[in-house]
Formats: sequence, structure tokens, C-alpha cells
Amino acid sequence: MDGDFKAEFVREPGALRHNPALVLNADYRPLSYYPLSLWSWQDAVKAAFLDRVDIVAEYDQVVRSPSMTLKIPSVVVLKDYIKPRKRVAFTRFNLFLRDEFRCQYCGSKGDLTFDHVVPRAAGGVTSWENVVAACSPCNLRKGCKSLRDTNLALRKIPRQPAAGELMNMGRRFPPNHLHESWVDFLYWDAELDA
Repeated sequence: MDGDFKAEFVREPGALRHNPALVLNADYRPLSYYPLSLWSWQDAVKAAFLDRVDIVAEYDQVVRSPSMTLKIPSVVVLKDYIKPRKRVAFTRFNLFLRDEFRCQYCGSKGDLTFDHVVPRAAGGVTSWENVVAACSPCNLRKGCKSLRDTNLALRKIPRQPAAGELMNMGRRFPPNHLHESWVDFLYWDAELDA
């Protein structure tokens, strides 16, 4: 058997690579919503074996070793609480999340970039309070001009979001794949239908 093929087969054993585990903090809330806190099935099994997590839900698939058989975890809870960050990092992704992945001038979705409300050429700084998500056409239209000179208006005033605010915003953008065992843990505090 060819060595490269064998290594690839061992690293990615078929369907097992498609069974990520939802990671919950000790308070049974996800570590993050967007991106959703997920571990590979290998990391979840390792953490369970090292007694760092409790397994709350499992897939039907199993993994075997010479001495044991274990169902693959689909939801794990950390035994030690991780304190959430108070400060939100100023990143392109977090900026787009704050602005709900919409242009802050026209409201369109899609090909986004970011724009300095007060242009850098006019002394504007790169900060939460001066940078917004913008589509390419609006960004080109604004260029290095002020809002007043372009007849563009902001949909909302840019500001630094709180960590909890950004986390709640992330809940509005669920990932493409949600396993049924995750739903109760992701939206447990959502309002129930009467």
C-alpha cells in the first residue's frame, strides 16, 4: 500500500470527518455562535478521554480502538468554565458581523469591503467608530469624499459593539449545517411559540 494513500486514509476516515462536536462552556452556552464553536470528532473524543468534557449528545457512528468502542460525541460541555472576553477584537469579520453583512449605505448584501466614514486622507482613523461595511459601488462612489459631498447616508452610526451584543448578532446567522442534537443548546433562551 502506498504511504501517502495510507496516511490520507488514516487522517480522513470517510464519513467520520463530517461529525463535528458542538462545544459548550460549563454554563451550557456555546463558546461562540459565529463562527459556531465546533471541534472535530477527533478533538472531542480526545477531550472526553482526557476527562476535560462531558458528552451530552452523540452521533450514531462509533469509533473503535483495540480496547474500547465509543459513540462519536455531537455535543460536549467543558468541565472548566471559560470566561468570555469583554473586549471585541477589531477585525474585518467582526466589523461585517456588527453591520449584519450589509452595506451601511445602500443595505445590499454580497461583495463587501470596508469604508472609512471620515476618509483617511482627511484625518480619519481606522476604528470601530469610523469604519463601516460597504459594497464596492458605494465605496467607489464615496471615494475620499465626505458623506455630505456624496449624498450618501449611513443606515446606523458606527460604534464599538459589546462582546455579548456581537455574540447575539452571530445567533442571527446560523451556519449552513445544524445537527438536530445542537438546536436545543443553541437557541435554548429563544422565545417559544404559543
